[in-house]
Amino acid sequence: MRSRRLQNRITTGRLTLPVAILISVFFWILSNALLPEVSVERSGYALWQTFIGNRISWGQSLISLVLYATIGYFLIELNNAFAIIRMRASVQTSIYFLLIACCPMMHDLYAGDIASAAYLVSLFLLFKAYQRSAPMSMLFYSFLFIGIGSLFLPQLMLFIPVFWIGAYNLQALTIRSFFASIIGWSVPYWFLLGHSYFYNEMNLFYQPFIELSTFHPVNLFQDVPLWEIVTFCYLFVLYLVSSIHCLVSSYDDKIQTRAYLHFLIFANFCFFIYILLQPMFALQLFPILLIGISILVGHLFVLTNSRASNVFFISTLLGFILLFGFNIWTVLSNS
Repeated sequence: MRSRRLQNRITTGRLTLPVAILISVFFWILSNALLPEVSVERSGYALWQTFIGNRISWGQSLISLVLYATIGYFLIELNNAFAIIRMRASVQTSIYFLLIACCPMMHDLYAGDIASAAYLVSLFLLFKAYQRSAPMSMLFYSFLFIGIGSLFLPQLMLFIPVFWIGAYNLQALTIRSFFASIIGWSVPYWFLLGHSYFYNEMNLFYQPFIELSTFHPVNLFQDVPLWEIVTFCYLFVLYLVSSIHCLVSSYDDKIQTRAYLHFLIFANFCFFIYILLQPMFALQLFPILLIGISILVGHLFVLTNSRASNVFFISTLLGFILLFGFNIWTVLSNS
C-alpha cells in the first residue's frame, strides 16, 4: 500500500465515489448560495420554451441535479456492460460529478441536459449493436433516442453521421440497419407532427429544423463568457491527454473495447470542433461532451501507474478546485 501512488489509491478506493458525491453536493449548494440572483443564458428555441414553461428556478435546478445523477449512475452501468475500463470502476462517474460541480452555470436546467441523457442511452444501444448479425433493432432504438434528444437540442441532428460512422466501425451498419436508423430518428418527429397538426400549432414542428438551419457567423469565442473559454480549454486538455493515452496504449485493450474508445474519441472531437465554430452552444453541449471525457479520463487514471500520470492526476484534482473558484469569481464579477 505504501508503494501505491496517490492516483491508484484514489481511483481504486471504495470511498472515491461517495467523497466525489459529497464534494459535488457541497459545490452545488455553495454555488447556489453565492449566485442566487445571477441570470443565465436562455434559449429562444420555441419547443424548449414550451416544455420548460414557467417552472420556478429551484425546480429547474432540482430536475437538472436528478438528470446528472441518473447519467452518473448509467456511466457505471455502461462500463460494467462493456468493460471499457477493464474493471468494475466508478471513477468515470466521480470525474463526471466533479466536472459538473465545478461549472456553476451548468447547475440550471438546459436543453443539453435532457439531450445528454438521450445521448448516453443512444450510446449504450449503439455499443450493443457491435458485430450483431441483425443490428437493425439496436440501431433503430439508438437513433430513436438521438431523435428524442434532438427535439430538445436540434443541433444533435448534425452528429447523426458520426453515429453512422461509429456503427460502421462497430461492424453494425448494413443497408437494413441504415434505414432502420433513419426510421428510428424520425419517429419522435412523426409524433411531433401529429401533435402540431391536431392542435393547429405547426410552427412547433418547423422549429427544430429552423433552429438547425441557423448557423451563426464563426467568431472563435468573441463575445463569449470567459468562464466558458477557460472551461473549454480545461476540458480539451483532459480530452487530449486521455485520447493520446488511449491511442498509444490501445494494444492493451480488446478489439471491441478499442472500437468503443475510438468512437468516443472521434465523437468528442466532433463536439469540440462544433463548439469552436458555434461557441454560443457550448453551454448546451458541455453535458454531452462530459460523458465521453469522463470515460476517457477514467480509462487513463485507472489503467496507468507512472510518475507522470500521478502528477497529471494531482494537477487534474487541483484543476477542479481552481476551475470552480475561477468560474464563481468570473460570474460574480460580471453580475
